[in-house]
Amino acid sequence: MKIFTSILIFIAFALVVFNFTLLNFDKPFEGNSMAALIGIAASLCAIFILLIFRMSKKIEEKLKK
Repeated sequence: MKIFTSILIFIAFALVVFNFTLLNFDKPFEGNSMAALIGIAASLCAIFILLIFRMSKKIEEKLKK
């Protein structure tokens, strides 16, 4: 499970970097830039959710011991 979440976090981070390259800093809320901003926000949310999931699994393992 740890490897799977690590892979998903890496993919989400790669999507953040990719969407960051699509941003037009002159007009960030128009056209493809808006889609890029939404993609960045969604990827960051996915990263945070996966990190919370990983921490909850560590806590669960400690409680079982």
